[in-house]
Amino acid sequence: MKITTATPADLQRLLDFRKEAASWISALGSDQWSRPYPAERLLTTIEAGTVFMLRDGNQTAATITLTPEAEEGLWLDEELSEPSMFVNKLTVSRNYAGQNLGGALLDWAGDRAYRAAAKWLRLDAWTSNARLQRYYLDQGFQHVRTVLEGNAVNGGPRVSGWLAQRPTRPAEPTFTDETPSPEPLSA
Repeated sequence: MKITTATPADLQRLLDFRKEAASWISALGSDQWSRPYPAERLLTTIEAGTVFMLRDGNQTAATITLTPEAEEGLWLDEELSEPSMFVNKLTVSRNYAGQNLGGALLDWAGDRAYRAAAKWLRLDAWTSNARLQRYYLDQGFQHVRTVLEGNAVNGGPRVSGWLAQRPTRPAEPTFTDETPSPEPLSA
């Protein structure tokens, strides 16, 4: 397997990937990702070079987004003053479930963040998805707090405000890394 940077040609595959994940999550009793993700918003993150694909030949096994930008309204200013990178949209194809690809991608992201001089690998997870939260705790993340107040988009209740972090650290990837070296975070 190899990890590559996503390209605009991957947009439909990523949208389909999200639908597959939403269907699986729904069957587990969660409303996470029940709303379609806007294609133009996903394309923007692809074009920014922050979306990565774990490929097994011509199959997509998993995807992860890793960005130096935090979602607005989640992290405190003092936390944001610490160099950090943020994981989003970690998704593993059901065809590759049970192989710890999510854990391997989190380790890869932690290594990439470490090489970019980040102190923390951070994420926000669905506030009502206890199973997902447990997964991240089992991956070495520590719960920071849960933010429930409204978000900037619609002023309604925040659905993805369970915050967690773990220190960045070097790691040997279990797959071939074909991504460019990360840019150092600016101070």
